[in-house]
Amino acid sequence: MSDPRGFLKYDRQTPTSRAPQQRIQDYREIYEDFSDERTIEQATRCMDCGIPFCHSACPLGNIIPEFNEAVNRGDWKQAFHILRDTNNFPEFTGRICPAPCESACVLGINRDPVAIEHIEKTIAETAFREGWVRAEPPAVRSGRSVAVVGSGPAGLAAASQLNRAGHTVTVYERDDRIGGLLRYGIPDFKLEKWVLDRRLEVMRAEGIRFVTGANVGVNVDPADLLERYDALVLCGGATIPRDLPIPGRELEGVHFAMDYLTQSNRRVAGDPLATDATLVATDRRVIVIGGGDTGSDCVGTANRQGAESVQQIELLAKPPQHRSEATPWPQWPMMLRTSSSHEEGCEREWAIMTKAFLGDGAGRLRALRVVEVEWELPAAGGRTQLRELPGTERELPCELAFLAVGFIRPQFAGLLDQLGVAVDGRGNVRDERYRTNIDRVFVAGDMRRGKFSARNCETISELFSIMRLTGSIVVTNDPGFLLTSGM
Repeated sequence: MSDPRGFLKYDRQTPTSRAPQQRIQDYREIYEDFSDERTIEQATRCMDCGIPFCHSACPLGNIIPEFNEAVNRGDWKQAFHILRDTNNFPEFTGRICPAPCESACVLGINRDPVAIEHIEKTIAETAFREGWVRAEPPAVRSGRSVAVVGSGPAGLAAASQLNRAGHTVTVYERDDRIGGLLRYGIPDFKLEKWVLDRRLEVMRAEGIRFVTGANVGVNVDPADLLERYDALVLCGGATIPRDLPIPGRELEGVHFAMDYLTQSNRRVAGDPLATDATLVATDRRVIVIGGGDTGSDCVGTANRQGAESVQQIELLAKPPQHRSEATPWPQWPMMLRTSSSHEEGCEREWAIMTKAFLGDGAGRLRALRVVEVEWELPAAGGRTQLRELPGTERELPCELAFLAVGFIRPQFAGLLDQLGVAVDGRGNVRDERYRTNIDRVFVAGDMRRGKFSARNCETISELFSIMRLTGSIVVTNDPGFLLTSGM
């Protein structure tokens, strides 16, 4: 450790953001520049703990104290190589991960934790700027071929690792652009798409082939893929959203959050939209149902589209301001989080249940009927009870309501049904160490694990060791993917 007193010398600092009223005028990333010298100071705060809990909290197992120490010495290239060992795409995770590593940072017990996520992003951007990130196609091809279905985080990571091991990889994507969640589910103010396109250029130069407009199970026969390729890896995500089947759900103006974000991202990219594409919040009263990251993204998007008002409601009770005894360090704390989107303008309410969508008589949404609720702690062995509070029912005027209440499972129709892939009780693809019940068919990402509450991080969590497959495909962190003769 270069400076064992660094955590005493420096306080936590991260890049400041542009003023809310300025940044809602565009879709660029919101943060101002932060000098490398100040980032080095932040890396100096790392205590090089004897037991670095940040390791276990990071879904990727990033070797955090080591890359912090390299940054502290000013050895950015070494820091990049350490980070690259565990993370295929640090330029993504350094922007959109909720950073569970910071919640588990030992320094965070009684001080502000190390700014790990910012340091990670800076390492990645330095590597691109200095030319250390470049196409590195495998020296020898294995003669084996793999089709990856889905080009979200899991699909891109699987493709990268399989290609690195020498296999010929083709990625099939049903949309007209590559990127999945990264492309269409995350607004540009959190992840500008040039960041994604820059990485895709490298992957193409490494020999990975991408096919768009290929909806496997619809216009591409999965049986044909199994004939043409030695293995098939399913990375289609958990795309079926949780609905809210209450009176008035059919009204014009009630939409799933991801439909709204997808259309907005297409609009920002300049893509052509369908003639009935009307999901625009301009001069409309917007209510987002659901208090997670997807809901927050809807808030930021609606503000940028010039909504008359934006409100976000959540069924659960308001979290505490600080870490509670229920989630002690080093666990991920259930606590109140205010995103940059909330800072831009949003009224937030908790413990609110939506009972009905109300129409204007012409089939259009005009309001929500809601009621305040109370969560009663269970007796020993019982379940938490939800109770409506008498006299609290009221109407909330709105013309647009977005359902951001999570996702339940992958889509069965098409790909999974045609392959005959088995699913578990939650509706996710059933697997045995990433192998499905179908020979030579594997699964990774949200299609296997399902959606998680810390959604961006949990999707990204398999970026490196995404598929530790047994049998036909074996994956290890060091040599990569090896195909056995039984494939």
